[in-house]
Parts: sequence; structure tokens; C-alpha cells
Amino acid sequence: MSDSSLRLHLTGMHCAGCVGRVERAVARLGGVETAHVNLATGTLDVTGPVETAALVQALDEVGYPAETTSAVLDIEGMHCASCVGRVEAALRDARGVLDAGVNLTTGRATVTMLAGAVDAAALVRAVQDRTGYAASLSGQDAAPDPGARSAQEIASYRRLTLIAAALALPVVILEMGGHWIPGFHALIGNTIGHDTSRALQFAFATAVLLGPGRVFLQRGTRALARLAPDMDALVAIGAGAAWVYSTIATFAPALLPEASRAVYFEAAAVIVTLILAGRWMEARAKGQAGSAISALIGLQPDTALVERDGIPVATAVESIVAGDILLVRPGERIPVDGAITEGASYVDEAMMTGEPLPVEKHVGDAVTGGTVNGTGAFRMRATHVGADSTLARIVRMVEGAQGAKLPIQSIVDRITLWFVPAVLAIAALTVLVWLAFGPSGSAALVAGVSVLIIACPCAMGLATPTSIMVGTGRAAELGVLFRRGDALQALDEVKVVAFDKTGTLTEGRPELNDFVTAGGDANTLMRHIAAIEGQSEHPIAYAILRAAETRQLSVPRPEMVEAIPGYGLSGRVEGHAFLIGAARLMDREGIDIDRFTNAARGAESDGQTVLYVARNGEAVALLSVADPLKDGVAEAIAGLKARGVEVALITGDSEAAARTVAFRAGIDTVVAGVLPGGKVDAIQHLRGDGRKIAFVGDGINDAPALAEADVGIAIGTGTDIAIEAADVVLVSGDPQGVVTAVDLSHRTMGNIRTNLFWAFGYNVALIPVAAGVLYPFFGVLLSPILAAGAMAASSVLVVANALRLRRAGARAIDPRMVVRRVVPGAQPAE
Repeated sequence: MSDSSLRLHLTGMHCAGCVGRVERAVARLGGVETAHVNLATGTLDVTGPVETAALVQALDEVGYPAETTSAVLDIEGMHCASCVGRVEAALRDARGVLDAGVNLTTGRATVTMLAGAVDAAALVRAVQDRTGYAASLSGQDAAPDPGARSAQEIASYRRLTLIAAALALPVVILEMGGHWIPGFHALIGNTIGHDTSRALQFAFATAVLLGPGRVFLQRGTRALARLAPDMDALVAIGAGAAWVYSTIATFAPALLPEASRAVYFEAAAVIVTLILAGRWMEARAKGQAGSAISALIGLQPDTALVERDGIPVATAVESIVAGDILLVRPGERIPVDGAITEGASYVDEAMMTGEPLPVEKHVGDAVTGGTVNGTGAFRMRATHVGADSTLARIVRMVEGAQGAKLPIQSIVDRITLWFVPAVLAIAALTVLVWLAFGPSGSAALVAGVSVLIIACPCAMGLATPTSIMVGTGRAAELGVLFRRGDALQALDEVKVVAFDKTGTLTEGRPELNDFVTAGGDANTLMRHIAAIEGQSEHPIAYAILRAAETRQLSVPRPEMVEAIPGYGLSGRVEGHAFLIGAARLMDREGIDIDRFTNAARGAESDGQTVLYVARNGEAVALLSVADPLKDGVAEAIAGLKARGVEVALITGDSEAAARTVAFRAGIDTVVAGVLPGGKVDAIQHLRGDGRKIAFVGDGINDAPALAEADVGIAIGTGTDIAIEAADVVLVSGDPQGVVTAVDLSHRTMGNIRTNLFWAFGYNVALIPVAAGVLYPFFGVLLSPILAAGAMAASSVLVVANALRLRRAGARAIDPRMVVRRVVPGAQPAE
């Protein structure tokens, strides 16, 4: 296909009418020359300079959206927000790309694009051709360890810094020694001579620029050639200008006025050295920022004993495939997810459940990679390996959050797009003003170089992503997983937190508290009820089954069972038709339940859930189920209120039972008796005039409410569907996790705002100082060396401020705690 053509994969087409609607909708767009749909392949071929965004919008409106996919690129060489802006612009301009976001801290670009319209190689070329930065497709399947990449970067900058310092030191001593040591200037003149001294300074400074500083010259020159200057361009121009001026003063002094024949080789050498030192410290700090992922990846052992022809063979974990039989010895960490096929042991699952006591495991039981085997040995069959493992899923979740771009970052992006060109303009203007009104040309050089060197887009670029990385990493250590990084900012703005009840505020393991019948054989009735409830996955069903088991009743096979969403169950057992559910089910079917009114009131006033049983159209029993509050619920609610957050309870339970639970928990606002769809309506009502609301739930029927809320918070012990619909996952059932999530959100956003304030304030305050605005009043002109030190320090201080988030949170939890099994088929809450 030519560069002017585009192929899209569409969804939803099934007939010629669909084809016609798609082609007519696309043909109406400006720039479209031809549009052809292939129904058999589900593709649309478009030629002409049509805008991708307009094309996608037209397909969405006509009801046949284009399939999208994403890719992650590793970008090398970025150091500031200007670098980020150029890489993003290059990717977004690639045909078929819908959006691109670059994280300076992780050095990764996430690209959303039309499926089949652009390949990874084209994205890599776009970055390399437009920006000059090296790019490669990130290996996502193996969940790469950022610690290795960080260690390599740290080692590289350390080596370059030490070499630059060793070469710069003689230059500084020769030029500045006279200011520190009495008689040193005369000593140089009487021994090697000042001309030789300048020649030596030239040699050492040139070695610094062409050696360790070559990276700035190469990148900066390429950026200037593309008319897209960045931080490296500022350093290259600044250090290069000082070197060129000094070289002329050394070897062709006649070209300069006598008063301006000063040399600044020490400035050129020290500028490069200090900036390399700043990036070394910055790399170290950034490595600490990403420690959470490294800790997670470190949970998986490198090798495992895999049976090959009946003999255990040490095998790299990466080579294990599903179905392999593994031998796990006492004290070893379990290498992958699987199921025990032979033997038994106790397994330390603290990283999954937070429980300190090991869990007994037998044949058929599931075990999770990263957990620790106890004293027994067993064989297991690998079921989920590589990217499918629980550990890999958690790592991807944390990485995704750390690589996110928050809405607040858009402010930085708009400013940094013009920041470096503006600095170049200010530096040029500074030189012109000093040449016109200053005492000498050398003063103009000093001021111009200082402006170039002191400007720091690095700090602005690091202000947001570093805080996100540290904040989400710390949240993971505290048992809170942000599935989307932008949920950090959204949660900071939340004014209302609404909770589901069963399994969220309560234990989710109810017990049958009372069984009231209207007469007849209670055991026979219980057998029939248990037969129907045995076909349900609701926690209350398990309570009834446990009660039948306690009574040692034989449960018959039901003839028919049907779920009535939001109401209960209907079924037929041994010739009898049953309805089991809440009062609203009886009301809907016109069944009189007045005989149980007193029993229901008593149970509901005690916070119990009441179910009614109708047989053959007549109410015959009442079941009351007690589900106690989780430990710490009242403290969690009080903690949210103390932070100015309104708390509400949304439940399908009766008004009386819900208000009793709310009273015990300390919740003031109650929305009870709602069907699953009613939870969405309740959220919209609580949102009111635009307040942001978070919803906390764990069940299948909580998924719509989790998706509707501005921030959906899922209990990690709940169902896969609820977790997939949520923005934040609490890896345990502890409601204190909500307080932790809110706290981390507040702290991270506060940290980001502080970083941005100082990053912008630094440039606003010091660029004029470097330009010399204080000179007419105080005779102060900033040295380029001090400017380089200030610039390096600004980036390090921003990252160091972000690292303070590592101490956030009241509870210190081992990073292994973040890995919790999202059990397929977990039981839904109410």
C-alpha cells in the first residue's frame, strides 16, 4: 500500500448494507479519494490525505468502529520534557496512530494505533528519523526488569562523570588556582608560562568535550539540524561557545579586543562534568523510583526443576511451558502458577493473602508463582506461565500505571513545546544587549552561556512521571494497585466514596442465623431450598448449603433452576415450584408475606439479610442471614470522613438491614433496595452537580457501577469482571485500603504540584539572573559553572522530592504483598 493509503480492520459488519453505510460515511470526509470495504476480511481501504482521527470518528458514528491496538517502544537518549514532546509529535504524525504518550522516567512510549494500519517498524523509524533517538519495540511478554536498564544507565553516567572530572580538574586548577592559593598565578607565569597554561587547558577541555561530552555535542547538533532544539542543544551551544571563544583568545587573540581576551575553558569542562554528574544522580534516583517493579520481578526464581523423561532437570523459568511437571522442594519459591499433582505441603502465601500462617496444599490445589513452599515436597503441573502468570499480570498493571500521563501533564507539554526555542531567543537577546551596553564581549559570552546552561526543561519533564512512578510503586507496596495512572488524579478530586455492602464492607461469608417456617416438615423444606440454592454462586447460597450440611440433610437434584437478576431464584424440586428471594420478589409475584413481618423486622433491625421462600405460590419460610462487618470498617469510614470525603452505602439489601449496617460502620447516606442497574442510577444521583465519586465493590453486578463511577475501586478478593471494570484494585479485602488509596492520591498529586511549582519557579527566577538583570544594581553576574550546578541540582531535587513518597502510608507492607490471586470463578457478592 502507498503512503497515502490506509487499511483498517472494522467490527460489526455482517452484510452488504453495512458495507454501503461504511463506504458512504467515509467518502463524505475531506481528503478521501477512494474507500473500499472488503466484507470477507472485514477491512476498509482508504486512499487520500484524510485525517486519521476524523476517519475513526466517522466509523464510530456509523456504528462500525475500527479495531485498535497498542505498542510500547523503548526510547533511548531522552533527558527533558522537550525530548518527550518531539517523540510524541513524531509518533502522532505517523499515519494510523491515534495517540502516543511518552514517560520520561521510564523511557517508554505507549502508542495507540489502528490495528493493521501501522507496524512497529514504522513507529521505530518515525522516532529515529524525526528525533534522532534510538527506539526499539519493548518486549512485553517477558515483563522486562527496569532495574537492569537502570543499572546500565547509572554505570554509564558514573563512568562518564569520573572521566570528565579527572580531565576537568587540571583545567580548574590551572585557571582558578590563583583565586584560591596565594602566589599560584605568579608560579604558573614563572614556570610553564601562561601561554602554555592556556594550551594545556585547551587540550584538557577539548578532551572533555570530545570524550564524555561528545554525547551532548552529537545529540545537540542533530537536534539543531532538525530545527528541534532540546536540552542537549542548550548544553552543546553553551559549552561549545565557551570553548570556541576561549580557543580564539588562546590561539588568535588579535581577533578580540584586548579587554576581552579571557579564557573560559574551565567553564566548558565543568559545565559538561556537572551536567553528567546531575544525570548520574538523577539516574540513581530514578532507579530508586522504579524499585517496586524490580521487587516484584525478583519474586520469581531464575530456574526450576522440570521433569524430563522422569528426571528433574534444572531449567530456566522462561523455558517452562504449560503442562510441564515441576518438582518443588522444601523452602523453594514456587516458579510458576500451577496445580499440585503429587504430594502435599504448607505454602506461605503472605504475598497473596497477607495472612502470616502458611496454607495447607494437597493434590489438585492451585499454587501461585512467587509464593514460598514450606517443609514438604510436591510435584505440580504448570498452568499459567510467562505473560499469563499472576505475577506478570501484576507487573504489567503496575507498569501501566507508572507509564500513564495525567491530565495535569498537558500543561507542561504545552509550555515545554516552546521552552527551548524561547531560551535560545533569550540567550541571543542577552548577548546582543550585553554587547551593546556591557563592559566587554567576554561579559556578553558569560551571560549568554549562563542563560543556556541554567535553563532546565529536565526538571519540568521529570516533575510528573517521577512522582507517578514512586506514588504507584508505593501504593503497590501498601496493597493498592492503580490499573490506570490517571486514576491518581481522579481519586484526588473525589468528594464522595460509595460502598457496596456484601463482600465489601462485610465478610462476604454469611451464615444462616434463623430459619422460620409457616409449619410442616422444616427439614424437607430445607432440603428443597438447598437443592435450588446449590445451583447459585451467591454467598448466601453457600450459607444455606452449609446449614443443610450441618443438619446432615440429603439434598435432591432440582428439576429446574432459573436466576432472576436482582430478585432471587425460581426452581422446581420434587414436583414443587419455589421462589426464593427478597421481599421485592414476593411483591412482584403477588405473594403475601405478612405472616413473617415480625420475624423480618427483628432480623433486619439487627442488620441481617432476609430472604423469603414461596412454595407453589404461598410463602412458607423466612431465612435470615448474618454477614458481619469486616474488621476496620468503622475506622476506614472515619478516616475518609476526616479527609473531607462523604461516604455512602449502595446495596440491594432492605432499607432496615442497610441502615443498621450503615449505623455500625458510621455511614450517613444509604441507598438501599436497588437492583444492579439501580446502582448506576444511585451513583449518578450522588454525583449531583458534578462532584466526582468513587465506588467500591467486588461482585459481578458491581461492574456497571465501577465503570460508571469517576473512580472504580475493586476488592482484589472479588471477581475478575469487577476487577477488570475498576481503575484501582485493593489487593485484599481490607477496607482500610480505600483510605490508603485516597491518601496516596492526595500525597502524589501534592508532590506533583510541588515539583511543577519549583521546576517552573526555578526557570522563571534564575533565567533572568543568568541574563544579568542584577548586574546594574549589585554588580552580580552569574558564572556558567554555578549555572551548570544549579541546573543539575534542579533535576536531582525534583526526583528527590518525588522519592519522599516512598515513605508515604501508615503501614509498611512487603512488596510481595501486592501479588494476590484473582481467582477465576470467585464468588460474586450480592
